[in-house]
Amino acid sequence: MKTDIDRLLRDFLGARTAKTFAEVLGIETVGELLRHYPRRYLKKGELTPFDELEVGDQATVSGRVKKVTVRDLDKKMEIKLDDVQKYRRRKTLTKVIVTDGRNDLELAFFNQPWLATKLLPGTAALFWGEVTKFRDILQLKTPGTEILDEDDLTEAEIERRAKPFRPLYPASAKLPTATIERSLKIVLDNLEELDDPIPELILRKEKLLGLGEALRRIHLPETEQDWLAAQKRFRFEEALVMQTILAQRRAVTDALNAVPRKRTSGGLLDDFDTRLPFELTAGQTEVCEEIFADLAREHPMHRLLQGEVGSGKTVVALRAMLSVVDAGGQAVLLAPTEVLATQHHKTLTKMLGDLAEQGMLGGADRATRVGLLTGSLGAAARRTAMLDAASGAAGIMVGTHALLEDKVQFADLGLVVVDEQHRFGVEQRAALSQKSGDNTPHVLVMTATPIPRTVAMTVFGDLAVSTLTELPAGRSPISSSVVPAAEKPAWLERAWQRIREEVAKGHQVYVVCPRIGDEVKNAADEEAEFAQMEEDNGGKPGRKELRPPLSVVFMAEKLAEILAGLRMEVLHGRLPADVKDSVMTRFAAGEIDVLIATTVIEVGVDVPNASTMVVMDADRFGISQLHQLRGRVGRGKVPGLCLLVTDSWPVSKSRQRLDAVAGTTDGFELSRIDLESRREGDVLGVAQSGRRSSLKLLSVLRDEDIIYTARHVATSIVSVDSELTGYPVLRSVVRSALETESTEYLEKT
Repeated sequence: MKTDIDRLLRDFLGARTAKTFAEVLGIETVGELLRHYPRRYLKKGELTPFDELEVGDQATVSGRVKKVTVRDLDKKMEIKLDDVQKYRRRKTLTKVIVTDGRNDLELAFFNQPWLATKLLPGTAALFWGEVTKFRDILQLKTPGTEILDEDDLTEAEIERRAKPFRPLYPASAKLPTATIERSLKIVLDNLEELDDPIPELILRKEKLLGLGEALRRIHLPETEQDWLAAQKRFRFEEALVMQTILAQRRAVTDALNAVPRKRTSGGLLDDFDTRLPFELTAGQTEVCEEIFADLAREHPMHRLLQGEVGSGKTVVALRAMLSVVDAGGQAVLLAPTEVLATQHHKTLTKMLGDLAEQGMLGGADRATRVGLLTGSLGAAARRTAMLDAASGAAGIMVGTHALLEDKVQFADLGLVVVDEQHRFGVEQRAALSQKSGDNTPHVLVMTATPIPRTVAMTVFGDLAVSTLTELPAGRSPISSSVVPAAEKPAWLERAWQRIREEVAKGHQVYVVCPRIGDEVKNAADEEAEFAQMEEDNGGKPGRKELRPPLSVVFMAEKLAEILAGLRMEVLHGRLPADVKDSVMTRFAAGEIDVLIATTVIEVGVDVPNASTMVVMDADRFGISQLHQLRGRVGRGKVPGLCLLVTDSWPVSKSRQRLDAVAGTTDGFELSRIDLESRREGDVLGVAQSGRRSSLKLLSVLRDEDIIYTARHVATSIVSVDSELTGYPVLRSVVRSALETESTEYLEKT
């Protein structure tokens, strides 16, 4: 008989306990409890009688507290038990004498006076640690403690709790780990045969435990190898489920129809290549050939193009678009913000020159048009852009979400290029796909955030991945430094001097702030707010991280005094479109010395004359975001400088992140550091949903081999049975996974 994992927990544990599990952990079924894995294991020594203890052993003993005393080590005096709460921050020694009824054992706890209120005389408990001897008295060194209820003092229960490896679960005061452990033992003792989502053949080939055995070993391990083998099995299962979902998605994509867009000679692409003022890198050439091969297929391309900041992704994407235009189709470049869309439009138009001036005076014999469509365009410009798209006059359209509106139609949409693809949902990509009739357009998604291979396999597993790692010749180096404003105010003063020096050389500077600040009337109000914060915090150093982040409005007013005489402007997302466009145009033309901006300039903005960036409150930004911001300088012949200003102190994690950014310009290395410091759910994006990740054991950074193997297995299964009809248990688990937040993010990509 097989156990139904969907059975309600109350059938096994009773209504009262089941209600607690539901309220505290959201666990209602047997299957959910069985998949509530230990967060770690408590390593103890072997349960040993007092009279068999030997110095050097790692041992566990069971006994009752006989006597407890607490001493103040500074004043060398004994503390009354009623007063121990007052000594939490003092150097103390708590001595506990425990007995098994015949022999005594001494326990010593340093700086834990509160234990005296827990380990009262008569209290039964387990104690474990290394056996030592002091003045001929046996002791346990830095012992661990677990207090036992009187109901727990059976021989069987003591032996169970004293096992060398005890599981510790995600728990709470209302539902402690001991209750979870007992409940799981009840379920496991009544557990019958379970259907396994991993096929038997795969279990044997990969030398994995079966489901039932793995559940017992992960919850009731006898040895370290027990839970390690169980974890390996469940990591593989999680990887297999996710990779099966992605393999099914690839199979669906491969079954769709697309118009082949074979590269033709003697067209716009050849004309563009002959005018390039530089040679493509070997990496750019290789990636372009991969894309051209995909575009020539009768099924839609789904490819991810990732690369370092400044690695030349735009040139690669433009060559792909021109190839489609040469083949009679149209291409769309979708950007997440108006500033970026406008910048892309200008960049493409400039790179193409007269090749983008079809029908205009001075246009090339073979030319097309590059249209721009954003939400803030005037009515006349909007009508022109929509007409160019619908008639096919614009071979390339650049825009924001405005391109997704029903009114926007295309003559023959062949390629969709999505920049910073993580900002667009699958529904938005589908909206563009529906504008190409019965045929699905080819899709190229780009990201300037380098992604480690394991993450790419997991999060972007339904896409073919192309990576640009080398920078084009002529790119200038970028140096980065942390400016610890709280520790060394003079360094910040030097940063402002450096800005003046750079401007005097004819260069330009970005000053980036975490927020806009237009909700505050002026800099004086904001400065007063900061002062009040410090007063509330007692003026203690290191507490400035509690103040609001520095804003564009505040810094603009402050820098008007500090950098008086320099031409400064602000740029942020809430400015009217024409104002944003004007500011960027004048900055690119060299008419602005210092641009004080939010992260609206994070990607796509290309001003070769900009040499320096000062990031205020840099600790408020993530590693990848800082790397992207830094990439806005050093884009020409002028060496780049990035100054990361922070009030955080050297021992803080935020300061360590900044030191990592300053220490390397390798985006892939920074990406790995960034992801290693975050929760697994953040890696997969599920934290955005505010719900738990269904990936409980799999680490997309650590488990590369497991993910790779699972990807191969999933692809093999789906290639012969895409609906999983021959694998009903795996199909059921996949269906359940598709209803969870782990795939919400996959759907968004």
